[in-house]
Amino acid sequence: MTLRETVNNAHSHWMDADGPESEIIISSRVRVARNLAGIPFPHLLNKENSEKVIHAVRLAISNKEASELLGGLELSSLGELSPLERQILVDKHLISPDLLNDFQRKAVVLREDEVVSIMVNEEDHLRIQCILPGLQLKEAWDVVNRVDDGLEKTLDYAFSEKVGYLTSCPTNVGTGMRASVMIHLPGLKLAKQLAGVLNAINKLGLTVRGLYGEGTEALGDLFQISNQITLGQSEEEIINNLISIARQILAQEQAARRNLYKDRREVIEDRVFRAFGALKYARILSSEEAMRLFSDLRLGVEMKIISGIPVRLLNELMVKIRPAFITKMAGRELTPYQRDIFRAGLIRREFANLPV
Repeated sequence: MTLRETVNNAHSHWMDADGPESEIIISSRVRVARNLAGIPFPHLLNKENSEKVIHAVRLAISNKEASELLGGLELSSLGELSPLERQILVDKHLISPDLLNDFQRKAVVLREDEVVSIMVNEEDHLRIQCILPGLQLKEAWDVVNRVDDGLEKTLDYAFSEKVGYLTSCPTNVGTGMRASVMIHLPGLKLAKQLAGVLNAINKLGLTVRGLYGEGTEALGDLFQISNQITLGQSEEEIINNLISIARQILAQEQAARRNLYKDRREVIEDRVFRAFGALKYARILSSEEAMRLFSDLRLGVEMKIISGIPVRLLNELMVKIRPAFITKMAGRELTPYQRDIFRAGLIRREFANLPV
């Protein structure tokens, strides 16, 4: 799939909902930060050096040996893309919102299956990431590690024998790794246990963020949980620690759901079917309301209260209902009110043929 095809298609592999524990853990992501030796970090890059970094990455991915190892990779300058196309890449979690700042000096590399993306000149020269469905942190790390090794055949990374990989932010020095899971926690929220669980997570050296990373909201009861420590632990230790904690949170969410269904069955069922009715018949829907309803409906699907609704469809709709994709589908600029009407119509059409 070319980059142009990527921005015309709401689907990405991580939305397939076919990974381990994918009924609650939506996706797993691993990314590593790397910088090129002898070139200032991105916040000090001038135009000439930013182009030098992009050129070096372009040569690295076109190297025959690396190309055979990594698969088909395509580099695109962000300046070549429209604002809508850039935002769709953010909405699909293929790039970060920060990459859009001063985008003329930045680029993105995508593998044709969208499993691998590389942000060029974000906070670091390279941010190599892999996203897979469900709880697959080890598998994602294996992919990132192969890409990292492949690029290093050509690129000279900034590295210290004493502290490891050198990064723009001191909190990333060492492995340069951030691993995260996107997890759906409506049960803990309804049981009023969420705050306690999130506070405990912070004390374990992890951080909790919203759907699109730092500074964003937890729309649809979806949270990103990632490691804070990158120095003094190996990549495998970071991954194993996050997997262990993710499984504990998973068990707590499952227990909360069981107790809710046991004690407040009618309340939960009413919530699920009200969400389905609103999504199927509403004429006006904001993205925030749609995400809240998706969360309630996803809870019903995951608890088998309602059937015939593919989780993959709910994952895809999280991208389709975003303002950028709606504007792209409409083919013209829309006011927020017009987008709310378009969004409701889009969801009605998607739900019209469901066997529910």
